[in-house]
Amino acid sequence: MSDQGNTALALTPTTTPLERAAIVLLSMGEELAAAVLRCLSREELLEVTQTMSRMSGIKVEAVKQSLQSFFDDYRLQSGVHGASRNYLKRSLDLALGSDIANSVLNTIYGDAIRPKMERLQWASPKWLAERISHEHVRMQTVFLAFLPPALASEVIAALPPEDRDAALLNMARLDEIDRELLNELEELVDQCLESLGLQSASIEGVKQVAEILNRVPGDRAQMVESLRARDAAIVDEIERRMYDFFILSRQTDATLQRILEVVPLELWAIALKGAERPLREAIMRVMPRRQAQTLEDMIRRAGPVPRSRIEQTRQEIMAQVKALADEGEIEVQLFQEAVIE
Repeated sequence: MSDQGNTALALTPTTTPLERAAIVLLSMGEELAAAVLRCLSREELLEVTQTMSRMSGIKVEAVKQSLQSFFDDYRLQSGVHGASRNYLKRSLDLALGSDIANSVLNTIYGDAIRPKMERLQWASPKWLAERISHEHVRMQTVFLAFLPPALASEVIAALPPEDRDAALLNMARLDEIDRELLNELEELVDQCLESLGLQSASIEGVKQVAEILNRVPGDRAQMVESLRARDAAIVDEIERRMYDFFILSRQTDATLQRILEVVPLELWAIALKGAERPLREAIMRVMPRRQAQTLEDMIRRAGPVPRSRIEQTRQEIMAQVKALADEGEIEVQLFQEAVIE
């Protein structure tokens, strides 16, 4: 038996830096890889671990080249490291006194509270919103101001509208924060970190329903329409999850060719930015060589693209894929199944 989505990986010019990083992490062993993963942001960790989970049958040459690339980059770094915060603190304490030293260090490194706040990125935004909902508005404002922006936006969205407006307006007026309020903030953050392990487990119900519907036998369309009659908004979200961009990597050549006929090349140039190797290869494989080369050139010329634009473009493509499937022009394989050769 073979898994259609996992293929042997050989390093190629189109292998992404993310895939090379995943290979290096897989080569390290669990303990060393864990130490590296702890240094990543939430988004970076999710991206690289997702890539790692999809890898299978990595060829020796791919491992050798990835590790060689890693050590080449390492050798380019200077052998002299910058002073640590502890080193600078001891030096500045002697030179300026403890209070002034702390002020200078906070200017250099940002407030000491930030590292603690970054650890809250693994908490549920709804849970954090509930934790601060009973705090006074100044505390809510400062708490949100020190969170990573992506997490802060989700926490704000989970607050009641009246708290949300007050927090945003007060945040816009922030200039300096007195030490007493910072001490209160640190106490609140410590309480959150202590309780972090007690928060309720999160389950992606929409994703689970999408996976179930993808596999249920019989007339799925009728079942979806029956659900839509009860809650149209949530069914729209379920359908969006069913038509995830990555499923294009498991479609037949005939299906992909029909999709390529209706989706402009300009959209592919954006949507394939940072896409997994199996997906890029699947799209390029069914294109004429000249068209595939043109697409590669367009992807390079596009330069860095905001993640929000990439996601929006992918959703536009999948909306067209769904329309073709609904009209019976293509048959879409929505889930990955093991096959017998």
